[in-house]
Amino acid sequence: MLFGLDGVEIGLIIVFLTLFSAILSGFPVAFAIGGAGVISFFIIAALDSAGLLVHQAIDSGSDAYRALVATGVREDSISIFRYPDLPRYAMPVFERGWEVALDRNVSFIVNRINERVIAGASIETLLAVLMFVMMGIVLERSKIADDLLKTMARVFGPLPGGLAVSIVVVGAFLAASTGIVGATVVTMGLLALPTMLRNNYSPELATGVIAASGTLGQIIPPSIVIVLLGTLAGDLYSTAQEARAQSMGCTDALTYLGEPAVVSVGTLFQAALLPGILLAGLYALYAFGFAMLNPSKAPPVHGSGGMGEPVTRGEAFTWYLGVPLLLIVATIGFSQINVVGSQSTVVSSFSEAGQSASLRTNVGEQCQAAMIELHGQSAWDQAVAEQAEIEAAGGVDTGHRLSEEEMAAATAAKIAGAAPIGTGIAILTVLLGITLAWGRAVSPSSEPLPLQIGAAGLALGLVMDALFITPTTSSGATVVLMAVPWLLALYGCKHAAQRLSQNELIRVVFPPLVLIVAVLGSILGGITNPTPAAALGAAGAIMLAAYRKLREDDRSPKIILWSTFAVIIMILVGTNFDLRVNAEEVSAESWIAFIVAQAAYLYALFGLFFACWVLFKAGVLGPAVRETAKVTSMVFTILVASQLLNLVVISFGGEHYIQQFLQSFDNEHKVFLVVMLVLFVLGFVLDFLEIIYIVVPIVGPVIYGGSFDPKWVTIMIAVNLQTSFLTPPFGFALFYLRGVAPASVTTGHIYRGVLPFVAIQVAGLALLWFLPGIVTIVPDLIPN
Repeated sequence: MLFGLDGVEIGLIIVFLTLFSAILSGFPVAFAIGGAGVISFFIIAALDSAGLLVHQAIDSGSDAYRALVATGVREDSISIFRYPDLPRYAMPVFERGWEVALDRNVSFIVNRINERVIAGASIETLLAVLMFVMMGIVLERSKIADDLLKTMARVFGPLPGGLAVSIVVVGAFLAASTGIVGATVVTMGLLALPTMLRNNYSPELATGVIAASGTLGQIIPPSIVIVLLGTLAGDLYSTAQEARAQSMGCTDALTYLGEPAVVSVGTLFQAALLPGILLAGLYALYAFGFAMLNPSKAPPVHGSGGMGEPVTRGEAFTWYLGVPLLLIVATIGFSQINVVGSQSTVVSSFSEAGQSASLRTNVGEQCQAAMIELHGQSAWDQAVAEQAEIEAAGGVDTGHRLSEEEMAAATAAKIAGAAPIGTGIAILTVLLGITLAWGRAVSPSSEPLPLQIGAAGLALGLVMDALFITPTTSSGATVVLMAVPWLLALYGCKHAAQRLSQNELIRVVFPPLVLIVAVLGSILGGITNPTPAAALGAAGAIMLAAYRKLREDDRSPKIILWSTFAVIIMILVGTNFDLRVNAEEVSAESWIAFIVAQAAYLYALFGLFFACWVLFKAGVLGPAVRETAKVTSMVFTILVASQLLNLVVISFGGEHYIQQFLQSFDNEHKVFLVVMLVLFVLGFVLDFLEIIYIVVPIVGPVIYGGSFDPKWVTIMIAVNLQTSFLTPPFGFALFYLRGVAPASVTTGHIYRGVLPFVAIQVAGLALLWFLPGIVTIVPDLIPN
């Protein structure tokens, strides 16, 4: 054996040395990865043909091997790492020759591209990458970060380390609205770094907090890292759990686990929310603690000007917090006693199917033993008891079509149990009520009568709903009955909005906040999947950027505002009216609603085209589209190239060799810790894209094939990958910052400044390790 190493080990060394050399050569990463795959394959092929690469394989025909299998050891768990004393025999790394391996790689790469890039199940999710990138680049070029930085610096500046804390807040805000690391770091480096240095901030703290906060876009949703990881994690988890179930003697993962082996990008967004906020909080806490211990290196900064009309502490508490909190708590409380709730009278034409047992119990002895070990004896006994009850009752009721009498009875029961106030009207009342309260908060000295009229309209609307609107009232009649209360409420909200627009903090924060709530709320709430939400975010970013540009040029933004209202009208009409105008019988009410919704749609579309035209004339849209095309092309080209490199590793047995090594550990915690350490080290020299598409598919079948929650595994990897942006010497965020930092800031300052934040990342990973509930609590609370 060459150098005393197994041929597969030498092959892996050749692949990774070639990959590192190609990346460091300066070629574009996508082409470097593909080239490394081709070059390393032919180097290994040449050495294998010369007889220099010899793989020591276990002799499965030996007496020792057969005796081991006879003891009950599964053949797929036997490896040279676990049983090094078994007899072996020498064989080439390409068992059937490199020509056959080359032919298989060429055919497989075509299949992989078709499955994962062109027509696979994950392509719809991958489309979200394009639109999230578009959303981020448009918002970055609309200079939203400029306004946020200036405003947050005035809010937090008077505190010790306030400028550093404001950087963290803006970084988290931009992460949730753009998610583009490079753009965020460069923007904050250009705008905030000179200001911090002018105010005698330590160069280490200034550069460290800017670089670290810029990387929050990799973990706070909507994160491109999580989208890319999620598409892989879903396939890896499903495949690994199916293999695990079959190895345990069960027919499939559903039988063994008691639930489907699936994980979606939307669920991962939910799981990433708290860890992202946790990391941002740790960054801010470090900055504040540093300032308290070193006041001369992070002094308070007092800006000029105010944020609006002075407000007493009591007024601020009452109107900013007290009234909104009272509205929310009251609505939740009334919903618990059925005062607020659904008024739907829709009844399924089929009866509900009966409840099946919590676990499948009709399994073999081996599967039963494995399920008891996984779920516990009590869970198995409960499932057996449930199944016995079901069989005693004649089996599971699969449901049946309801008769007319049953349908009428079910409808009457729904009407009788309906709440007097509908959920939709209650939610609108709460939102408009909060708007009125905040309008009062920002300007307590202004005339309160318009806001009082709005509040009276909301109260009148609730009375009308409770007394005159029943579950059988049509949507058109509801609109007529609620017209006067809503007009009064909107009159008050118009005045509240005018007052809110005079407050600088609200004026800067509110527009992107609405976009964040719309995009993330639709995903986290399970309303839609990430791709439509990303499309909404891209369109919203274009309209938001156009609105800002029109305001800058002293032109009227009314078309953008009315387009936004048109979208709201379209959604409200679509959710409350039956718009199926192609049915046999269509009421006049449905036709009117359809025409209104269609008109709103056309006007919203016109507004979007108008916004595109404004940005195009301003020279914003063209560069944004080109940059989006470049970034998206890079991502998909890396995806294709990494598939080629993976196939090269598979062709000479490298992937199987690594997986056997990891599986040789008896403790899956040790396996995952080894993988996390490897990812952390690779983060010093590889970008997150290379790690996701090259390393994760190799180790994924092992780490996703155990008992760990797939959401926790994926978020741990995502946080680890976020660290790769910060780790010297090749952290990309450090290069971005170095490119815009003034000459007085050295590379040493940046490296020293970022090290505490790398330690914070490691501490964050440790917290998630010991408290996995931080990851799983939000998905458990919000069903997806």
